[in-house]
Amino acid sequence: MAAMSIVSLVYFSQTGSTALLADAVAQGVRAGGIADVKLLRIQPEQFQGGRWSDDSVLSALSESDTILFGAPTYMGGPAAQFKAFADATVKVWFQRNWKHKLAGGFTISGSPSGDKLHMLSYFNILAAQHGMVWLNWDELPRQPDGTNRFGVFLGLPTQNPAPPGVAPVLDPADSLSADKYGRFIAHRTMQLSN
Repeated sequence: MAAMSIVSLVYFSQTGSTALLADAVAQGVRAGGIADVKLLRIQPEQFQGGRWSDDSVLSALSESDTILFGAPTYMGGPAAQFKAFADATVKVWFQRNWKHKLAGGFTISGSPSGDKLHMLSYFNILAAQHGMVWLNWDELPRQPDGTNRFGVFLGLPTQNPAPPGVAPVLDPADSLSADKYGRFIAHRTMQLSN
């Protein structure tokens, strides 16, 4: 039997909302039993002097078939912690370790827009810099069950409807979208990485 594909989610979560989203996407990836999932959360102990460093995470990503980038949208772009991770991938970039790997992305913010499309574009450009192949989501917008309620194909944008200072939650439509996005990623990984 052939080994299952590996989908890795590398993400930063400050308040826990992005972690909830990553878990929901991972659940979708696992659902079909065709891909293994690695959840790689960017942690405070990986920073020294403002720089991110963790060779074990970079190694795990280099062994993956698909890499999904995840972060909250802060002020229209990535949280500084995710940007520090992205900057640290320059040694991977020089070696072209992620060339031709599959890529995608997910983000969350408190407002319906919050410039999340810009955030997904940032992830797309990061993947392009590495020579990766971006997986555009093919789900039609505004399905009756709420799937892809924001009508975005570049990746998965979601909204934390909880007010600031309250424990984060996922909108039920976003939870469903995350599961479907994960299933989509698993199937495309199986089709394109074998």
